[in-house]
Amino acid sequence: MMTRRTTDSRNCFEIVSIEDLVPKDHLVRKVDKALDFDFIYPLVESMYSSQGRPSIDPVILFKMVFIQYLFGIRSMRQTIKEIEANMAYRWFLGLEISEKVPHFSTFGKNYIRRFKDTDVFYQIFFHILNEAHDKGFIDDEVIFIDSTHIKVNANKHSGERVLVEQEVKFYQTKLEEEINEVRVAAGKKPFDFSEEREPSLKNISTTDSESGYFVKGEKERQFAYSAHTACDKNGFILGMQVTPGNIHDSQILPSLVEGLKVLPFYHPYGIAADAGYKTPAIAKYLDEEGLRPILPYTRPRGKKGSFRKPDFVYDEYYDQYLCPADETLRAGTLNREGYRNYLSDKKKCANCPMLEKCTESQGHQKIIQRHLWQPYLDKAEELRYTKYNKMQYSKRKETVERIFADGKEKHGLRWTKLHGLIKNQHYVMLVFAMMNLKKIATWIW
Repeated sequence: MMTRRTTDSRNCFEIVSIEDLVPKDHLVRKVDKALDFDFIYPLVESMYSSQGRPSIDPVILFKMVFIQYLFGIRSMRQTIKEIEANMAYRWFLGLEISEKVPHFSTFGKNYIRRFKDTDVFYQIFFHILNEAHDKGFIDDEVIFIDSTHIKVNANKHSGERVLVEQEVKFYQTKLEEEINEVRVAAGKKPFDFSEEREPSLKNISTTDSESGYFVKGEKERQFAYSAHTACDKNGFILGMQVTPGNIHDSQILPSLVEGLKVLPFYHPYGIAADAGYKTPAIAKYLDEEGLRPILPYTRPRGKKGSFRKPDFVYDEYYDQYLCPADETLRAGTLNREGYRNYLSDKKKCANCPMLEKCTESQGHQKIIQRHLWQPYLDKAEELRYTKYNKMQYSKRKETVERIFADGKEKHGLRWTKLHGLIKNQHYVMLVFAMMNLKKIATWIW
């Protein structure tokens, strides 16, 4: 039998506390139990004056932001509307049922006047991370590193082509020194690397000039930031660095790893990363740091059906390559990028029955390039076949890739309304801090 409700209880009065209105297993209860937020007071005490009108409690300000990022609410304006109607959010902030919620612009003004040029966001992130470590949740035997792009709130067609100076790569100085050492040892004149590099044309957004034009495979081309992230085996985020979207992943790995060294519990054995990080410079850096490279298989480049670089055997003793026809490719000189060309004998190649599968060069000469630091990459390639590397690399999908999936689907990391590199660095740091806190709270509960 169908029941029709005949009473309207919307105007009824009840004596009730907010404590009774919040479900016992609500996420805000778990978070509140997992962390004492009073640690924020000493972090911001120096940013407030001892005189004047009393301010809004800074813990309430930060908790408002935590609610926004924890539940993936799209803006602070919408967050305030949610807090006004949501008893669980009011309980988390410590507000009474009829108490007025701070204006949505309050945190923005406090950010500009107090927090913008401070390290309070870093302090909050590392405090939560240390809580995870103190509870025994961190396992950094292998650190998983990757990046994801965050779409900028800007029209991708609103860019303009501008000449900008080329950025010096992290390994450039060391590579130039080794190149000249090799050339001098071979009796050749060293290169002069002091010449200024020619500026290059880049697509710059007229809306957010600090973002970068993101171009990667089949993905949509757009202005974006990249969040370079390091996490442990359990999916706790250990560190991050936000850059313009046009910075290659491999350029940021060393500075990201260096940033992790401030952690008191930093003692990794290996670094797991995808094919974008599989470069001679990264392999050399990890070797010098005593870190085991855990890198994937990369498909050889070249025309299908033709000989590719792995089909040619390198003879380390004589510093030459052997082709499938057992002919040698002799070493040439080292160029300014650290590559040495290995060239075949044109006369022998012209009469070789395998010429069509080997090269389409009009001069009938095969050329193979080898980097000065290729031995480090070869060492990483050998480790790829070990059971340990295969097992650890397979965990990327349940660690760093899951972090990006959760961040974008649940915590608003898919795109940003904020303009500027520093603001987005703070934004991503707080989102990741909340993701770590959410995991701590869930595990404790």
